Amino acid sequence: MTDAPRPSPETLLAQAAHFIDPADGAIVPPIRPSTTFARDADYALMGRSDYIRPDNATYEAVEPLLAALDGGAEALLFSSGLAAASALLETVRTGEHVVAQRIMYYGALTWLRRVSERRGIGLTLFDAGEPESLADAIRPGETALVWIETPANPTWDVVDIAAAAELAHGAGAALAVDSTAAPPVTTRALDLGADIVFHSATKYLNGHTDVLAGVLVTKETDARWQEIGQVRGLTGGVLGSFEAWLLLRGLRTLALRFERASASALKIAQHFEGHPNVARVLYPGLESHPGHAVARRQMRNGFSGMLSLLIDGDAEAAKSVATRLKLIVPATSLGGVESLVEHRKTVEGPTSAVPDNLLRFSIGIEQADELIADLEQALDGI
Repeated sequence: MTDAPRPSPETLLAQAAHFIDPADGAIVPPIRPSTTFARDADYALMGRSDYIRPDNATYEAVEPLLAALDGGAEALLFSSGLAAASALLETVRTGEHVVAQRIMYYGALTWLRRVSERRGIGLTLFDAGEPESLADAIRPGETALVWIETPANPTWDVVDIAAAAELAHGAGAALAVDSTAAPPVTTRALDLGADIVFHSATKYLNGHTDVLAGVLVTKETDARWQEIGQVRGLTGGVLGSFEAWLLLRGLRTLALRFERASASALKIAQHFEGHPNVARVLYPGLESHPGHAVARRQMRNGFSGMLSLLIDGDAEAAKSVATRLKLIVPATSLGGVESLVEHRKTVEGPTSAVPDNLLRFSIGIEQADELIADLEQALDGI
């Protein structure tokens, strides 16, 4: 008898890793809200946990699924994306060095700068649009962690993960990849050489704009990974039981949502490329994008629902387009079923390296033609 084929990510997601409760056959995992757990007559634990902070029973269906999706050994859930990023950065020692991108998720970049200043950790930022700048930023024997985000929020520059892994490992550093905009239905960074994958699970993984969560997935359960687990327990950056359950529910439709959003984003990007009121469309699915060839190699099921438009005008012109939209909601965040727009410079503030005229779009699962019409009427007002 031959072994059954390994389930695809789409099948794993739809069946929530084929969870079946041995108690009653339920195919939807239960929510376990208890914060503490009793001991038996011999004062031995009746299960594996005595308190919810280090070990949450509701995670048992979610973390193994996330690890399987990314091809990792284990996954850890956190109360937010920044809680996950902070736990990883706690493993970098004073005097060591971190490399990250000049333009990336602003919350993580802000925290990296704070950690660098407060804890005596070196920080060098490179330009993801210039591949050779990564090699120049790494210091062999000193760099402990290389943090890349691809596609990079909000310019959607593409970093070659395999090349970055070779550079990082050659210098004795670990490679962490923020794959929030490219979930494992399209990119599996660990297969390309990354050591740890980070997701803001608030975004595509959950996909319904109702859960704040983060996740780290590791290639190996090494000493760094054990320390990350300890940090999560000691700092209390754990996800609630209900939020973990909602995340699992959202994961079931990830493949369908991502496919639809990616197809619509590509259609929108193609439509507005060359538009008289758009200076440039930033989307790795376009053949004109400088990172398109790399994106095609490491993104297998679409190029994400994230794109940005550089409006032909200044910051005020860009914001006026955002406020004239009728279907696309002006709001923060991304990866949900509804389409959103954000003027990133306003959100990030005066120290931001993002262009003044950039509007970031998170394309949802609405009809693409209706979103195009909405954008057309908003652009007509410039």
